[in-house]
Amino acid sequence: MFQIGDKIFYPMHGGGIIEKIEEKEIFGQTQLYYVVNIPHRNMQVMLPLDKTEKLGMRPIVDPDTLDDVLSTFHSGETDSTPMNDTQRQRLNMSKIKTGDICEEVAVIRDLLRIKNKRKLGMADKNMLDNARQILISEVVLVKDIPHDQATHLLDEICDLQ
Repeated sequence: MFQIGDKIFYPMHGGGIIEKIEEKEIFGQTQLYYVVNIPHRNMQVMLPLDKTEKLGMRPIVDPDTLDDVLSTFHSGETDSTPMNDTQRQRLNMSKIKTGDICEEVAVIRDLLRIKNKRKLGMADKNMLDNARQILISEVVLVKDIPHDQATHLLDEICDLQ
């Protein structure tokens, strides 16, 4: 169970901080909810305590794990299976939904590799931007740095191609 003040990661939204735990009645059922502030999206979400694992909510990674993931950003193979934009979109979405930071980084890395070969379509551009923002939001919380500094850090790593 998470506590108030814990820094968490919520797939598809990014890093956040648990602000409070509230009891709410929704559709006639009373449940406990985490109220999570997602700063980079300027939003608050309420997540049922008993569904956090199913939703993929996890603690943010530790600094060593983040450094390892970022230092190996360019390693790893891109899936060479021929696929159209829709298939790639689905694959990337499923990777992001896992909440696994390594999968997030793989999405960014693979889309950047495609971008270096040809112009990205709008869906891929949006996916790349979204995946970057999600990763940056976790970097902000792990390293306790401002958003601009985290963005600059990720941009430097991405440019090392």
